Amino acid sequence: MTKSALFTVPKNEPCPKCGAGLVIRSGKHGPFLGCSHYPECDYVRPLKSQTDGHVVKVLEGQFCPTCQANLVLRQGRFGMFIACSNYPVCDHTEVIDKPDETAISCPQCQKGQLVQRRSRFGKNFWSCDSYPACQFVINSKPVAGECPACHYPLLIEKKTAQGLKQFCASKQCGKPITAE
Repeated sequence: MTKSALFTVPKNEPCPKCGAGLVIRSGKHGPFLGCSHYPECDYVRPLKSQTDGHVVKVLEGQFCPTCQANLVLRQGRFGMFIACSNYPVCDHTEVIDKPDETAISCPQCQKGQLVQRRSRFGKNFWSCDSYPACQFVINSKPVAGECPACHYPLLIEKKTAQGLKQFCASKQCGKPITAE
């Protein structure tokens, strides 16, 4: 079977540009609808809907602070969030699970605070809130304290086989902190 036969599945829908039939094709970003007269007509459309965030539940009694419409719970590609029901007109959104605010100052710049963030892969990390100026980042939960060996002003908490243990956050030191 040829490659063109595998990826050109007819869809009974006319092309809005030239009137020829649309076919389902596969590209590097996934399947899409394209015109069957491809080199002459370059019409393409995503196969899946572009409306990110379908409504899960209407939150009765909670109103948008911008336009006073009802707020709704939506499911998006990054998880659940609260948004205004008048979405195209009003673009108010709220995060459901706000990151943990730590009162620990950044050991690198001593100006910012460490805040919890989430990577594009869903992993939690902690970084300085004055990000472009200070690029301090750690992957383990920060704990206020000082390393007795190197006097670094930050400790981290890690899970080990013996339970939760604290270590020095300095990459040069990294020694475990014993409870005295």
